[in-house]
Amino acid sequence: MTTPDTVAARPRRYPFLLLVAVAAVLADLATKQWVLSAFSEGESVDVIGGLLQFTLVYNTGAAFSMGTDHTWVFTGIAIVVVGVIAYLGLRVRNVWWAVTLGLMMGGAAGNLMDRLFRDPAPFHGAVVDFIRVPYWPVFNIADSCVVVGACLVVLLTFKGVNLDGSLAAEDGGGTADRDEATDEGTGT
Repeated sequence: MTTPDTVAARPRRYPFLLLVAVAAVLADLATKQWVLSAFSEGESVDVIGGLLQFTLVYNTGAAFSMGTDHTWVFTGIAIVVVGVIAYLGLRVRNVWWAVTLGLMMGGAAGNLMDRLFRDPAPFHGAVVDFIRVPYWPVFNIADSCVVVGACLVVLLTFKGVNLDGSLAAEDGGGTADRDEATDEGTGT
């Protein structure tokens, strides 16, 4: 069973989370700069036949170019996501949660930088996308980081791993376990 003392003994993983986030942002920025210098808009190059292509597109909306007239909404959402992860990250004592939240924070920050600083205007900038696979919208490294992070959230939650590294089963179980203990103690 995990006690408060054993949880407190685990080191905080915030610096590692920030390192993962910075690495994700740098990878995203570097690949976008490469694409912008190597391709013109709409130009496409086969990397692995029709399975993987690099195609430069500018996206002012979300996936599948939804909400192209509401870029400011996605900018606001990205700011909130980065802020919430920065706050939650202070509680992280598990390496996998640090990787997960770092990827999500870095991915959100990478696309946020496009929305803040790219044309046509601050808070309305177009995101640089370039990775194309069949039957999927064109995306970038930041998008990949967010998706991988979201998958890891599901996996860690399914496995019952808490931000502090304890397992949900070690926390005394769910509400059903507490209800049974209460019923046994009161004789009801």
